[in-house]
Amino acid sequence: MLSKEKIRMAKFVLVGMMNTGVDFAVFVSLVYGLSFSSALAQLVSYVIGVINSYVWNRKWTFQASGNGSVTEAVRFVVLTGTSFAAATALLLVLQHGFGWSPILAKAASVFVSMVVNYAGSRFWVFRMESRETRTE
Repeated sequence: MLSKEKIRMAKFVLVGMMNTGVDFAVFVSLVYGLSFSSALAQLVSYVIGVINSYVWNRKWTFQASGNGSVTEAVRFVVLTGTSFAAATALLLVLQHGFGWSPILAKAASVFVSMVVNYAGSRFWVFRMESRETRTE
C-alpha cells in the first residue's frame, strides 16, 4: 500500500506537471506571440503559475485546513521568491550566457524551480503535523 507521503509526492508531481503546462503556455505566448522579453515573460508566467500551484497544492496535495495563516502566506512568498530567483537566473544565464533558445532555457529552469518548491512546500510552508510524520 502507498504511504501518505508517496501519495503527496505523486499529487505534487501532477500539480507540477499541470502548473508547468500553464507556465510554459503563458511564457511561450508572451515571448513568441507578443514579443515580450524572456525576463518579463518569466515574471508574468511565473506569477500565474504560482497562483495555480498554491491553490492546488494547499488544498489538494497537502490538504491544509482553513484559509491559511499570515505565517503560511509569508513563507509561501519567500519560497516563491527564492524559487523564482533561482529559475530566472538559470534561464538568463543559459539564454544569454550560453546562447540557448528561450524555450530550452525555460525548460532547464523548471527543474530548479521544482526541486526548490517541493522541499520548501513540504517541509516549511505546508508543514505536516509532527505526529503524522512519525506514524508513516
